[in-house]
Amino acid sequence: MKIYLGFRISGSSYEAVTKYVSNVQEELDSCGYTVMHPMTGKESLRTETQFNAHGYAGIPQATNHAIFERDIWMVRQCDVFYLNLMDADERVSIGGVMELAVAAALGKHTVVSMGAEKIHRHAFVLEAADVIYETHEEAMKYLERLML
Repeated sequence: MKIYLGFRISGSSYEAVTKYVSNVQEELDSCGYTVMHPMTGKESLRTETQFNAHGYAGIPQATNHAIFERDIWMVRQCDVFYLNLMDADERVSIGGVMELAVAAALGKHTVVSMGAEKIHRHAFVLEAADVIYETHEEAMKYLERLML
């Protein structure tokens, strides 16, 4: 089963983002998932200490259009969409919410983790998510059980 990982990238460093992806991917791989995520093919951004909320001119795989099209293509391919908003306290994850909307519109099983009083508590997010957990750990346990 294919799973797409959505999460806040803007404002984070390459190192922090790839560490998160590596940890979650390892856990989900061990359950039998094929993991897809927005950092695929973005090794050229490894020197970024804080990602922009927009693309990078001059890096073909990281222009605005390339990011949007490739991430939406991966959402189309997945069976399960997981959006982790736990680290998105101060900045809205517009990309993550857009991906969630597409996943919901395509009938994907959508799982979201966000705390009870988070900035993303909005009617559209609440209705687009099939399942909402208040911690990342709870969401991961659920995703693991889906593969049993």
